[in-house]
Amino acid sequence: MAAAVSNYAIDIQSLEKSYGDWPVLWDLDMSVEWGKFLTLFGTNGAGKTTLLNLLSTQARSDAGTIRVAGYDSRRNPEAVCRQVGVVGHQSFLYYDLTCQENLLFYARLFGLKNIQDRISSVLSTVGLLCRAHNRVRILSHGMQKRLSIARAILHQPRLLLLDEPEAGLDQDSVAMLHTLLKEWTAGGGTVVMTTHNLELGIDWADEVAVLSDGSISVHESTGAGAVSNIRRLLAS
Repeated sequence: MAAAVSNYAIDIQSLEKSYGDWPVLWDLDMSVEWGKFLTLFGTNGAGKTTLLNLLSTQARSDAGTIRVAGYDSRRNPEAVCRQVGVVGHQSFLYYDLTCQENLLFYARLFGLKNIQDRISSVLSTVGLLCRAHNRVRILSHGMQKRLSIARAILHQPRLLLLDEPEAGLDQDSVAMLHTLLKEWTAGGGTVVMTTHNLELGIDWADEVAVLSDGSISVHESTGAGAVSNIRRLLAS
């Protein structure tokens, strides 16, 4: 299915989400253009993971609209899923399958062509080609995270949603991830990432946003004063 025409990778209007009587997001507006890297900051419980879950259709909003690549997440969730790759706190991996078997499952799920070439390509990108036939359960946490990244990019989505992706990665793996994400946005894709690492999040991003009191309190381009501004907002 061809992507809907849109100038924005993400366009959110008047979003609301609660869990029971507990409101998490309300009156939230946000848009992100193609080719941009947005780092989303916020204190624990601010709703960052909830927002990523809504963008990836893993959760359903109570009100408002979410459009990803022009597709309405309520009316066309399958189209949204094809546009999105997710790296979250859950790996979405099958631990008794090998790395290759996991990726084969997802490749068939997305109806990919040239499956073996694509699997080899993403395993090479994340430095796991030599581990293709290892079962996931014997891999270290960092290697499992790398395989989650390979799973997320396997179907070549246009939008990557990353929830603290650097957690558990060693220095070389973080460098690999940084290079991958730079190439992703250079190719016109969009990245939205959450992190508690202010310096890393600001250094990698084109734009930063702070989620607080249920909505986006600031959304601006990165600059010399970004670290102090974000730190002040998170402390207030």
